[in-house]
Amino acid sequence: MENCTGCDFPFSKGDKLSSEQSPKTEQEKLEMQDKPYTSLVGSLMYAQVCTRPDLAFSISVLGRFQSNPGQAHWIAGKKVLRYLQRTKEYKLIYRRVEELKLEAYADADFAGCLDTQKSTSGVAFLFAGGAVAWRSVKQQYISTSTMQAEFLAIYEATSIAMWLKNFISMLKAVDSIQRPIQLWNDNSATVYFAKGNKRSGGLRHLQLKFLLAKGKDPRWLYGLRSYWNRFQYCRSPEQRLA
Repeated sequence: MENCTGCDFPFSKGDKLSSEQSPKTEQEKLEMQDKPYTSLVGSLMYAQVCTRPDLAFSISVLGRFQSNPGQAHWIAGKKVLRYLQRTKEYKLIYRRVEELKLEAYADADFAGCLDTQKSTSGVAFLFAGGAVAWRSVKQQYISTSTMQAEFLAIYEATSIAMWLKNFISMLKAVDSIQRPIQLWNDNSATVYFAKGNKRSGGLRHLQLKFLLAKGKDPRWLYGLRSYWNRFQYCRSPEQRLA
């Protein structure tokens, strides 16, 4: 793959992977024996964790099939390598700013997993103009609506936000971190529900998770905002976290 042709996206909107594409016959299993799929995913994960948040969603999906990968999964993994070939000069950039502040973006891919119908949460945190933390993970619950999926993504963001806030405060390098963290989400119904302390029997299992996080530091939630017209950091057309 050293001289492969690059591509523009690591995972396109039309790319669909599932366990149905795993080997089912002995011939198909033999064809995959010499494919270092697990090593490929591990290497890509190392790059994603260190400096490539744009790979988070792709690696999250590819990692689901390490126990029994098929040709479709292998081709998808090589596509990520082609994307890295095309974008090997990409880097995280941090800038000097007048006021240091931590911003969070949370989004969800509703029912994106074809095998379980579970959604994927994607979160990213920006500090000094660049990403400092990011995550793409399949949700524990099956959401029955986009709002529920987005709600769980916000919960994921709160858990990371509190850790980051405590860590940065411990460094005693930034006074303004004591202010509420600005959290952006593109679903206005989710933002309305979360900010207004609304009650819903159908969402009780989600409320318990969210109130657990909110109860640790209720002040941070004042920064929750909807960003319909703002640049969607967690969901650019293809290079997404969710």
